[in-house]
Amino acid sequence: MPTPTLTTDRLLLKPLVAEDAKQIQTLYPRWEIVRYMVASVPWPYPENYVNNVALPDMAKGIAWFWTIRNREIPDKVMGLICLYDEEDNNRGFWLAPEYQGQGYMREASIAATDYWFNVLNKPVLRAPKAALNSRSQRISVTSGMQLIKTVKKDYVSGLLDSDLWEITRDEWNARKFQ
Repeated sequence: MPTPTLTTDRLLLKPLVAEDAKQIQTLYPRWEIVRYMVASVPWPYPENYVNNVALPDMAKGIAWFWTIRNREIPDKVMGLICLYDEEDNNRGFWLAPEYQGQGYMREASIAATDYWFNVLNKPVLRAPKAALNSRSQRISVTSGMQLIKTVKKDYVSGLLDSDLWEITRDEWNARKFQ
């Protein structure tokens, strides 16, 4: 099943395509974004990552990637959100700093998480993140996720505590986001 376009009140989540790499390249390489990315992300990002990791994994049906766009400006990429059918690593995202603090990532996260549980019918979602990434942690907390463990992990900014957050389908569907 191909990755569908998702919509929210303000956002358009369009499936990632190779042509998106050019816009991503103008947004992504900023310390505010990359410092909390795992060190294993292949470089140069994004072209290498988009073409050699994300798109092939989408084709295999083990990953779902969307560019995040404002519905009023649908040609402009603001960030990226993805779901992965991988143990302890089911959701990741980033948003350009100029769009942060406006609720966009929370809105995109709700749409993607709902897709994970209610379209893909997955029983649990786990999301790792740097413990220092307070904005990302707030999204986990406000969506009802629980911190289940902390380990050390290599990030672009060095060896950091890495938190693993979890929510089950039943817990998710008991919450009222829509």
